[in-house]
Amino acid sequence: MENIEIAAVLQEFGDLLEIKGSNPFRIRAYRNAVRTINDLTRSLASMVEDEEDLTELPGIGKEMANHIRELVEWGELTALEALGEQVPRSLTDLIRLDGVGPKKAKRLWEELEVTSIDELEEALEADQVAGLPGFGKKSAEKIGRSIQDFRKHQGRFLLSDVDVLIQPLLRHLEEDDRVERVEVAGSYRRRRETVGDIDLLVLCEEGQEQVMERFQAFPGAMRIEAAGGTKGRIVLRSGLPVDLRIIPRDSFGAALHYFSGSKEHNVAVRTLGVKKGLKINEYGVFSEGEGGGGGPEGEKIGGSEETDVFESVGLPWISPLLRENRGEIEAAKEGRLPGTLELRHIRGDLQMHSTWSDGANTLQEMVEVCRDRGYEYHSITDHSQAVTVAGGMKPPQVREQWEEVEKVRETVDGIHLFRSLEVDILKDGSLDMPDEILAGLDLVLVSVHSFMNMPMTEMTDRVIRALEHPEVDILAHPTGRILNRREPFAMDVDAVLSAAANLDVAVELNAHPSRLDLHDRHLRRAKELGVKVAISTDAHSAQDLDLMRYGVDQARRGWLEPGDVLNAMNLEDFQAWRNRRRQR
Repeated sequence: MENIEIAAVLQEFGDLLEIKGSNPFRIRAYRNAVRTINDLTRSLASMVEDEEDLTELPGIGKEMANHIRELVEWGELTALEALGEQVPRSLTDLIRLDGVGPKKAKRLWEELEVTSIDELEEALEADQVAGLPGFGKKSAEKIGRSIQDFRKHQGRFLLSDVDVLIQPLLRHLEEDDRVERVEVAGSYRRRRETVGDIDLLVLCEEGQEQVMERFQAFPGAMRIEAAGGTKGRIVLRSGLPVDLRIIPRDSFGAALHYFSGSKEHNVAVRTLGVKKGLKINEYGVFSEGEGGGGGPEGEKIGGSEETDVFESVGLPWISPLLRENRGEIEAAKEGRLPGTLELRHIRGDLQMHSTWSDGANTLQEMVEVCRDRGYEYHSITDHSQAVTVAGGMKPPQVREQWEEVEKVRETVDGIHLFRSLEVDILKDGSLDMPDEILAGLDLVLVSVHSFMNMPMTEMTDRVIRALEHPEVDILAHPTGRILNRREPFAMDVDAVLSAAANLDVAVELNAHPSRLDLHDRHLRRAKELGVKVAISTDAHSAQDLDLMRYGVDQARRGWLEPGDVLNAMNLEDFQAWRNRRRQR
């Protein structure tokens, strides 16, 4: 099993223990183990194979080490099966819903015999939930909306999870000498926020039957759903479906373009081909004639490379991240494709958390890791007092943190640390810190963490009012969405972006793969309005700083270039931008 799968099992175990009402210290042990595993850069499977002592890992005791070894060796956990006989395992689905924590899940189970989302939905329709202690009408309505969100995203996997889940299969195929090339196509290649399934293309001229058999024999497969000579489908243990197509060399590029999509982009390219008397499909580029199987074929004039497809219609190669038929064809014709934003362009990270609020690492540890990554600057943005669940800081604590910031500045060379804070936008649009604290900050990020179900007009006015405060620099995770869990709150994003442009306030692209907030369409609108975008990881541990790459991918999907990105500025230019508020 991969680390992500092991962490998911232990997370479920901890959730069931919490629903059951077990010893808090035991529950915390599972939470700590999950955090340790998620932060590992090494494979637990390889550590078990090398007979390493897992208890040397932080947060991994003897019981947890035994769990990990059992999962690696057998793919399942006996203790979890036993616990599932005491507490229905489907209850863990309930606590993924907004408004349902472990205590409420337990109450729903014990008092209404609700053990699944379907049963919860029935109980809501029968008006049985609102009357339970600890719920109420508003809570029931919130849960109902959360179920609707859950239904929308069933069967969708976060891009970051798929990155991990697909790697063992790719290695499994690439170890076969008959396989010359493997590419992942589909929405994964376009780096969409979530992925429903995987399209794998394999270049193989000989031994196709054996390669297909190897694919179906992948140890991580839960079941085989289709098996043919050149097409097959398996479902991984995680539930992720994977389609495999074995492609000959002279068609591989055309197939890669076709199966990468999007459908709308492909239709636009094929339409250009028709105007030039060409037929373009997954088999290649053909002159007049049916081509690609079935009926008389025209002459095949390309298809081994993906560039053949674009060159045949007079276009340069277009990045898969832009292939949504949102103007990339026209931009390519006119030489207006955006310049490529790369990870190396990022000079600093402007949102992260330390142990001063809900982070796992100390302030100094985060500074040192950022310096070692080559950043010129960064800011620690712990939470303000309203976010009590995350250990938000009151004004006296903020001032204490400033003292530590000064000490760290003296001891850590090679990077500039900004004194900053993530300040809550309160219900009326005011900020969760007095003006004297805001004035003492180098950088002020503002965000919404409460009252997310306000009507659109009220939410829009609330956020714009916050942006009007003269000390505000960046609007963080602007729409509040959590992928596969919570929809963005109702807000006129265009109006907020227009206000940001007028007020010279930047907006954040939160790079955490569970957020990727803003949406790519909103990023493009920000670019059109001239609003600077800060790509930040919202890191809650040093390991989370690696998530910047997801923000860069999302930015590229939104057509952003280095000049559009606030933290692609060098330190001198960033300081000049930061000082702009004194001139407003």
